[in-house]
Amino acid sequence: MGHISEEGKFNENTYLIDANFMKLPKTLSLYLIEHDGARMLIDTGEILGARKLAKKLNALKLVPIQKILFTHAHWDHIQALPRVLKYLEAKEIEVLAHKNALNVLKNPEELNSFFEYPVEPITGVTPLKEKDIIDLNGLELQIIELFGHTQDSIGIIDTTNKNIVVGDAIIDHIDLDTYTPVLYGPHFDEASLFKTYEKLNGIKDQLESISLAHFGVYTGSDFKNLVGNVKEKYLTAKDSIIKWYNENPDPLYVTKKYQENIIPNSKSLPKENLGGIQWFIEQHIHCLKAAGFIK
Repeated sequence: MGHISEEGKFNENTYLIDANFMKLPKTLSLYLIEHDGARMLIDTGEILGARKLAKKLNALKLVPIQKILFTHAHWDHIQALPRVLKYLEAKEIEVLAHKNALNVLKNPEELNSFFEYPVEPITGVTPLKEKDIIDLNGLELQIIELFGHTQDSIGIIDTTNKNIVVGDAIIDHIDLDTYTPVLYGPHFDEASLFKTYEKLNGIKDQLESISLAHFGVYTGSDFKNLVGNVKEKYLTAKDSIIKWYNENPDPLYVTKKYQENIIPNSKSLPKENLGGIQWFIEQHIHCLKAAGFIK
């Protein structure tokens, strides 16, 4: 039971790879699922980490890769794709994403403008939908739609190992004492997010672990507690950010309040390192404005 945050193989078929979001360790997890020579990388991270990612995959002997799957079309999950393909000297890799992501990937201008992190157009993507099966030489992985964070977010259910990879779909829970809500992007929809929470609660007894993009793998009772309490945590964080912003719109003020009241015991984002958490808070404020929660 607990939180798996170290790189490497954590079940019979799956590897956790630290992609160092914004060059910070243990802030962005990528996953690679392997079975009988077939390999699928889940997300590619941001462009700054592309070379290091390729080196890690080679060091772990996890090449060649046949498939790359995007959990959703946000920049920090897809930006590195062209560089990763270049550094891996890949000739034939199938890229997969939810069918709703295809236009976003092909025409990234809206999200590029919103996030101000440029992504090159990505075409030739294989579309996925609810209950599709990806077969890795006999290891079957089922696609589940987990909308809310975006309208193209998907999870990958590995029934053999009883694990689900969810990207950013439910929460960013960097360690046991550090979390922020999934309030990102112009396509965020709270009603859909609540349906996703209900959906995961409905299947959690069939699973033993959950793999988050930000960050790591939660197992046993920590997995059950995370899924069972995720809506309450989301509402507490969201409502608090709105309250503090209305008191004082200075992002640093909101950041200090968040650290002191929501994650006071955080080792990843302690009060001595407010710069790390302030970036997240500024993104949350941006999204809350876009969604009409604050003016």
